[in-house]
Amino acid sequence: MTGLAGARERGREVTGDRSARAILVIGVLAVALAAAALVSLTWGASDASALGLLGAWLFGAMPGSEALSARDAIIVFDIRLPRVILGILVGAALAVSGAVMQGLFRNPLADPGLVGVSAGAGLGAVSVIVLGATFLAPFTSLLGSYALPLSAFGGGLVTTLILYNVATRQGRTSIATMLLAGIALGAMAVALTGILVYMADDRQLRDLTFWQLGSLAGATWVKIAAAGPIIVLALAATPFLAKGLNALALGEATANHLGVPVQKLKYVAIVAVSAAIGASVAVSGGIGFVGIVVPHLLRLAIGPDNRYLLPASALLGGCLLLLADAVSRTIVAPAELPIGIVTAAVGGPFFLWILLRKRGVVDL
Repeated sequence: MTGLAGARERGREVTGDRSARAILVIGVLAVALAAAALVSLTWGASDASALGLLGAWLFGAMPGSEALSARDAIIVFDIRLPRVILGILVGAALAVSGAVMQGLFRNPLADPGLVGVSAGAGLGAVSVIVLGATFLAPFTSLLGSYALPLSAFGGGLVTTLILYNVATRQGRTSIATMLLAGIALGAMAVALTGILVYMADDRQLRDLTFWQLGSLAGATWVKIAAAGPIIVLALAATPFLAKGLNALALGEATANHLGVPVQKLKYVAIVAVSAAIGASVAVSGGIGFVGIVVPHLLRLAIGPDNRYLLPASALLGGCLLLLADAVSRTIVAPAELPIGIVTAAVGGPFFLWILLRKRGVVDL
């Protein structure tokens, strides 16, 4: 009895230590995200600084610097601030979506970019960009600025539903089937996207080429107003999935016995992921590997408990994308490297490391 009581006490201590560490990590990530946002507001080709602008407003400016302050205000509040906000939203959406998909499929390799969800969302967005003035004109005129994120959401939703139905049989998800089905769905979406790109005119083609590689360069308050509410609502729904995803890790039968409405959990998770990914792809293009890198790093630090993993993923995802955007703006300055290239350069080797690490554990 003494040994059993001691084991229980040690178990409680380990759990408490992991929870305390998770809370500490979340606090550190919140501070890091605020610091990354401040750096992004200050760092750029122009010497405009948010802190300098604030100081000029509070303490007054030197005579003749009014025009400079007005220019700095435009740079900071109309160019950099929308970019920072969009980067935080998109990074959080990609990271949280990856964590939710990995919990839903009970698979550490699940990621919206790897299993074709991002490609499906991209197909929906490209359809509106290329056909919005012709075949889809009634749709775009009815929805206005929301046509692009909603079409991307529809593409991501259809892809996720197909993927889930193909990969899941009798409550069990096949890892090999999920990856292969994701590759097939992604290939089909890319093929259809290629047809639409071939139909695009020169202006649309220039926009699409840069957009498909991923970028925050086109961030505006209009785009934030269109995609921001969708992303925020999707992210707001994910904390309510945390306990269900924790139970689902034990298997669907066990989760049912614990009182978790498994089917409802699946549908809400699929819709939330599709909405977040669709809106993100619509405004930033294809940015890969954030959804697989961030949850894995956090599981190593704070464990698999989704109550802490999901909010931590949102914070680290926003921070990571802001840092990647800073690199993309400066590494080939004064030109700008698509941010998707930066995340792929980091995420590709990381994904390979995951495969090698899981080689003896997961039979693909």
